[in-house]
Amino acid sequence: MNKIILNYIIKGFFKKFFVVIAVFYCFGLILNLLEEVEFFKNLNVSILIPLMLTSIYIPSLIIKILPFIIFFSSLWFMLSIKNNKDLLTIKIFGYSNIKIFFILAFCAFFVGWAILFLVNPITSKMSKYYEQIKSNYSLDVDHLISFKRDGLWIKEKIKNKHRFIYSTKLEENFLNDLTIFHLDDNSNLQEKILASKADISSNDWILYDVKVYKSSNGIFKENYYNNINISSIYNLSKINKLFKNFDTMSFVELIFNFKELVDGGYNKNFLNQSLHTLLILPFFLLLMTGIASILALSNLRKKNNLQMSLLGLILVIIIYYLKDFSLALGQIEKVPLILSIWAPIFALSLFTFIGVIQINEK
Repeated sequence: MNKIILNYIIKGFFKKFFVVIAVFYCFGLILNLLEEVEFFKNLNVSILIPLMLTSIYIPSLIIKILPFIIFFSSLWFMLSIKNNKDLLTIKIFGYSNIKIFFILAFCAFFVGWAILFLVNPITSKMSKYYEQIKSNYSLDVDHLISFKRDGLWIKEKIKNKHRFIYSTKLEENFLNDLTIFHLDDNSNLQEKILASKADISSNDWILYDVKVYKSSNGIFKENYYNNINISSIYNLSKINKLFKNFDTMSFVELIFNFKELVDGGYNKNFLNQSLHTLLILPFFLLLMTGIASILALSNLRKKNNLQMSLLGLILVIIIYYLKDFSLALGQIEKVPLILSIWAPIFALSLFTFIGVIQINEK
């Protein structure tokens, strides 16, 4: 009988979980499809393109709001078994409130790790594909920037020529080992610049230890300079902002290729932020299950489900606000970045521990 009840709890929880995912997916599909249609409205493309892009974008969005989904799945399941008297039956067979919580918490914790190791690598590849397709249709295609395995590549349009920049590494506010090509509109090479490094803290770049090869009647003449200045639409701040979205990096890639990514020019703080934000996911899901248990099982009387759901929604919004506020403190270096990511988890753990002890007495 205990095995039957255990299966009932687990299956019931996952049924609610997948229904809530389906609801959020449909809402996300509708809202993002409108955004994609707006993006492509002046381009001659089939409706299948916006629909395809929306379909591959939503899974990464679902992962971001997974704590919301787990919370409402847990709350819905526990309110349903309480209102239809199944909770009393389960208690008769020796399942206390805290035991029910531990079963759901284990399920949520397992979901978190399964998402990180099995689903996140797939959604990260989908996000990469999404970004590639969008960039192909971007109206700003004359100005592109990307980090690749071999370094940083930049393309920009300046007056009547094109500039291509390659650097092996971005370190602090310097691009190291620069190669710059200036081409005319017919893709003829006009100028090649080599520099040991460039200070890109502003749009007025300062290049050091410079060799300039300039074309004159088809012959390239070489000149040496200690430093020269060039203007660019990019600076350190803008480059960093372009790569704050780490949806294209999976948890597995961050773990096994962290040093390689740093050596390739990715900002170490942003990588740490992305890694630890993903790492707290299983613990966050577990705690959201605990908060849902505290709300639903605080007493055995029937309550208005809508009222309880609204209360839960308000509580979750407050938690997310405090979580983002803590992260912002880490980003501006008021507190250590890693601590700012984990502090909400520690605080919620204390609250959940006290609450779960109390509901076990009900």
